[in-house]
Amino acid sequence: MKLDPNTSEWINLFARWFHVFTGILWIGQTYLFTWLDGQLAGDKAKAEADTPGQVWMVHSGGFYVVEKQKMPGKHRLHWFRYEALLTWVSGMLLLTLVYYMGGALTDPDISDAFVAKVNGWTGGYLKNVFDLSAHYEGFVISVGLGLLLVAWLVYDLMCLSPLAKSEILFAVVSYLLILCVAYGLSRVMSGRAAYIHVGAMFGTIMAANVWMRILPAQRRMIAAVREGNKPDETLAARAKLRSKHNTYMVVPLVFTMISNHFPSATYGDKYNWAILMVLILAGWGAAHLIRRA
Repeated sequence: MKLDPNTSEWINLFARWFHVFTGILWIGQTYLFTWLDGQLAGDKAKAEADTPGQVWMVHSGGFYVVEKQKMPGKHRLHWFRYEALLTWVSGMLLLTLVYYMGGALTDPDISDAFVAKVNGWTGGYLKNVFDLSAHYEGFVISVGLGLLLVAWLVYDLMCLSPLAKSEILFAVVSYLLILCVAYGLSRVMSGRAAYIHVGAMFGTIMAANVWMRILPAQRRMIAAVREGNKPDETLAARAKLRSKHNTYMVVPLVFTMISNHFPSATYGDKYNWAILMVLILAGWGAAHLIRRA
């Protein structure tokens, strides 16, 4: 389905504007709470605050005091949730407009090479049964959407497995899996599309973390308090781990969003997948420094 160019441009403009704005809200509050956690923990906060667990802040003519509680009280709570949902929904809309309907998904050289390899592997049998070249774009769309689902399932299982007990081992395995994804995508779709699908993978995992793991854990803790029971502290620990992962994924995610402006240095290079992996590692390093600031 092809939209009128003028209509497509206006939809693209407002979707991109909305996506960037909601992303700012989501990323901003994520790193604000990351900073607060760092300030509220340890001897520094205890030494500088009159009451342990407090941080005093000033902004736009007002003074604010934030106090961290280990368990939810019976007060009215403000939830940060729709920023993640709206960012993901608008991102998927852009993915559809620009790549699935906008012609930026495939590259003739890459598609021809891939089809030739598949036909070679199958001895030409597949070509007689199913002409992949005639349905190539639909095939790549299926690959892109399937990646988002499979990536979330694999990541979630990894978090629930003993692998999550070691941050270093978890990071190494994750990096190797991302490398396989980046290399594989670069062999079936355009370099630009491969980059943005890695970003979409990160964004999908992040949004799913918020809505399927962090929020449900918080609701269960609040329900326990209202019932007069002690909340399960492991729920808070698991939710905090997912939030920590989000702070690491968001830095390379933002890079993939802006990479389409720099084709020569990034996705247009012969080794675009390797460049992406180096920059993902750099993004993780930057996130680590930000978390410690």
